Amino acid sequence: MGSTAVLCGAGDPPAPTLALMAGLALYEAASPMVADPAALRLKWPNDLLYGRAKLAGILLEGQGKWVVIGIGVNLAEAPELPDRETCAFASFGPPPDRNMFAEVLARSFTVELDRWRTYGLDPVLRRWQAAALPIGTTLSIHDPDGQVLKGAFAGLTPGGSLLLRLADGATHTVHAGDVTLAD
Repeated sequence: MGSTAVLCGAGDPPAPTLALMAGLALYEAASPMVADPAALRLKWPNDLLYGRAKLAGILLEGQGKWVVIGIGVNLAEAPELPDRETCAFASFGPPPDRNMFAEVLARSFTVELDRWRTYGLDPVLRRWQAAALPIGTTLSIHDPDGQVLKGAFAGLTPGGSLLLRLADGATHTVHAGDVTLAD
């Protein structure tokens, strides 16, 4: 687990989109180190999956203009979670050295943060969607009000929210919630 703090400026994209930017940094750092890079996918808004298993997660905490971004990566071991499958780098080969991985991730984070600030949100969203679960992946969303929605991943809004295609064909915009892969 590691964390960093980002001071958001007036010209920056919205602070919550730092989760998507950090996801890209994590994806770029991990891709060359996994057995099958095609199995590596981002899940909105803050998980890195290997197949269906959670390999890493991101947590944002805001305080004024500062956002602390915590990133936890399962290098040698993965916690057992009752509601989702997990894995570690050690699941498919020798895990990367912790310090080496932290250095690679820090470099990737610096590059992605600069792109986020320089080019804005649109390129981040395009690149994030290219690394994300495929459109049509069935998801369950547990929203902050306790409601559970099930539908198909339909991409992202221009602001970075999740689009969920419901069974009746309607599209629902998700701004916050716990997202899991549906069976």
